[in-house]
Amino acid sequence: MNPLTSIPGTIISGFVLAIVIVFALGPTGVNALEIAVWAHVLVGITWIGLLYYFNFVQIPAVGAALKDQGGPGPAGINKYVAPRALLWFRWAAVATWLTGAAALGYLPGAAALGHMGILKAAFTFEGFSFATSISVIGIGAWLGTIMLFNVWVLIWPNQQKILGMKQASPEEIAAAKKIALMASRTNTLLSIPMLMCMTAFAHNLPF
Repeated sequence: MNPLTSIPGTIISGFVLAIVIVFALGPTGVNALEIAVWAHVLVGITWIGLLYYFNFVQIPAVGAALKDQGGPGPAGINKYVAPRALLWFRWAAVATWLTGAAALGYLPGAAALGHMGILKAAFTFEGFSFATSISVIGIGAWLGTIMLFNVWVLIWPNQQKILGMKQASPEEIAAAKKIALMASRTNTLLSIPMLMCMTAFAHNLPF
């Protein structure tokens, strides 16, 4: 059976291949920190990828569909695509934050367990300086936290009104569209410096 004929088969095959590579590298090839970072990157790509999909693909497509008088309209997108995309979007945001926290390490002795052990220092900007990796990752972590807040407090509740998952008046729906759009655009804006901090962090070790 070809695993590529289904999404679960494709994903499972990807994980199997990753595990094979880990064993091929040997016991010193991949440590706990690298696995946590890998998971963080994997779910982070899902989150930010969907954020860009909404802003660069779905929102313009819905706008074009609304203007197309003789076309099929945006009903199919709003009924079948948007709810599924939002499901992955909001939970990928949570998973990204949690795996990021796991990589930074939140327990005493985290460094000995293969984690950075700098979660508190990063979020409190301990000894803040743009020359230190902790400060760089701290900025990125706070930007990501603000983005997570926007997803769950501003985007998702208002999208429920827009998509008819919650009862709302036409006025409330109009207001919800503005709030959700601005929150989504804010996250798109913040994602650019956030990703810069996340990648620049790795080039500023040791911390």
